[in-house]
Amino acid sequence: MCANDLNELFEDSLKYVYYAEQQFLDATEELAETTTDDQIAEAFAEHHEETQTQIERLEEVFSEIDVAPEGETDEAVDGMVENHEHFVSQDPDSHVLDRYNITAGQMSEHYEIAAYGNLIPLADQLGIDVADTLEANLREEQDALDKLSEIGEEFDYGQIEYTDG
Repeated sequence: MCANDLNELFEDSLKYVYYAEQQFLDATEELAETTTDDQIAEAFAEHHEETQTQIERLEEVFSEIDVAPEGETDEAVDGMVENHEHFVSQDPDSHVLDRYNITAGQMSEHYEIAAYGNLIPLADQLGIDVADTLEANLREEQDALDKLSEIGEEFDYGQIEYTDG
């Protein structure tokens, strides 16, 4: 990304978060399917539905600024997805995979929270009336992170066997 002014920065940032939401839409489905813990799977399934709504909201923002909705490839997002695919391909113990999925979900939520946290004040500064739309996405991302963090705090580590080396 090489933006020459704040309008370009806003547009480019919007494209990156749009790409992220699309990738994470698929990822939340994968996380729900690979998780054996019902509470964790339910959290991912719920957020999958929210992510679809978030994508629709972003399309509204694109429409508001008169730009066709399109994503811009983000290597950080691709890296998170690839790391998860690699981990799953190693056929870990299901309990270990559940713990890993919580972490992967938290990482993606942090990424999205940062993206929306930057887009909102930028939109305000540019006078683009989309803050409420973006804030709705931000609130859902924060709620999803809170839920995953709570699940992670309650996670039963007793089922995971530690081996040295």
